[in-house]
Amino acid sequence: MNIERFLVFFSSMALAALCTPLVLRFARAKGAVDLPNQERKRHPSPTPLWGGLALWLALVGVGFIAWRLGLLNDARIGNTQLLGIVLASLLLVGGGMWDDAKGLKPWRQFLFPITAVVVSLAAGIGVQYVTNPFVAGTGPYGRALLYISPWFGSAIAGIWLLGMTYTTKLLDGLDGLVAGIGAIGAFILFMVSLYWDVPLSGTSYLALMVAGACLGFLAFNIHPASIFLGEGGSTLIGYLLGVLAIISGAKIATALLIMGIPILDVAWVVVRRIFLERTSFASADLKHLHFRLLDAGLTHRQAVFVLWGFTAFFGTSSLFLQSQQKVMALLVLGIVMVLLAIVVVVRYKKRT
Repeated sequence: MNIERFLVFFSSMALAALCTPLVLRFARAKGAVDLPNQERKRHPSPTPLWGGLALWLALVGVGFIAWRLGLLNDARIGNTQLLGIVLASLLLVGGGMWDDAKGLKPWRQFLFPITAVVVSLAAGIGVQYVTNPFVAGTGPYGRALLYISPWFGSAIAGIWLLGMTYTTKLLDGLDGLVAGIGAIGAFILFMVSLYWDVPLSGTSYLALMVAGACLGFLAFNIHPASIFLGEGGSTLIGYLLGVLAIISGAKIATALLIMGIPILDVAWVVVRRIFLERTSFASADLKHLHFRLLDAGLTHRQAVFVLWGFTAFFGTSSLFLQSQQKVMALLVLGIVMVLLAIVVVVRYKKRT
């Protein structure tokens, strides 16, 4: 890691760590706190929200300096895309803070993520090609690249960004879980950028900024948390991981391996709520995998460490796998998810 990357990473981490206590006091003064008034809310006392604001301030602060120094611009990402990311992330954080304070209806909550995605697409963030994992080609690392139309690429990018945004939103149920996954995922995407991007690319700096900011915030968010991400922070991390996956060379398969367990968990929860229970997919319950791990006898931190471990293992494996091997890894991940669910259910039944 050269000195510029080192400074970007630790500056983001330090600024997030400095901003978080200030945001904590600000949220408490404004009454933006999460009350432990439901069974799924297992924190012992009212806890400030709006942690996403601390992340955003750290990223924008360090990002502005990095941009002024010319570290963020390259052939893959320019000023228009950077401005789109800043505006989209501001929409997510601002809308999330409003929701935390006022408790918006689900359709109003949805307006901010969908508008953020539209802003991103308008700024030119889209998928330009897909890889055929079963055919050798002349692209980088022998990959067969199928270039697609801008409209189709925008549609893929929009669905992907919205899916990633809601994955981390619905996953945010345990202290430190989403912030830790954000740090792990961003660092793995940084490693990917070293193989795929041009040297000293803007993508690698952006990934390090996200990883550093998440780690700086995590110091206050690990169990027992003194501040929560809130709606804005939980959606922000998923959105940023989704953007990094696109601008680092359409590394969606890599991001799927990083986020595989959370995505499968959220997908099952959404299907169950809509088709089996006939409720809103955004409704809250205790049937997420992380709550099941607690019911199976794991402590709060143990459950978080287990999910971090799966994220790190499958995400790191993507660094050493070719496209076809990543498809097999995704199948293995699906099997692991099923086996993990069975083990958790069996342990829970034995305990009860």
